[in-house]
Amino acid sequence: MSKVLQLSFLPRSVDFALLLLRAWVGLNLLIGHGWAKLTNFSATAAQLPDPLGIGHRPTAALAILAEVVAAALLVLGLGTRLAALIIAIELGVAFTLVHHLTMAGYGEVAYLDLGAALTLLFAGGGRFGFDGGKSS
Repeated sequence: MSKVLQLSFLPRSVDFALLLLRAWVGLNLLIGHGWAKLTNFSATAAQLPDPLGIGHRPTAALAILAEVVAAALLVLGLGTRLAALIIAIELGVAFTLVHHLTMAGYGEVAYLDLGAALTLLFAGGGRFGFDGGKSS
């Protein structure tokens, strides 16, 4: 019975878990958030909050850098730790300055994705990526 409770019948693989986390978070950011910002840049720039006071177009460009470029790198496992850092900064700004540390609406999504990005920042991407387990 303890084998069932411990799920020991499932193989353990930190590398596979990191691949799953990278792909899950990266594709969510890329497809669920970044692609629409990229393909509708002008509309995005007009609607996106400007929490840093740098202007709406630069804010939209930075969001696209994180949610398209860094997210794609995360999925590929290429420059994983740098990509995770870029994403963590963007989501940290979103969670603190846009969502005001609340879990309402997209605040919860930003919070959860921030946790995943921080995990990948400190753990790296694992061996199933172009980084191949190197600490990039």
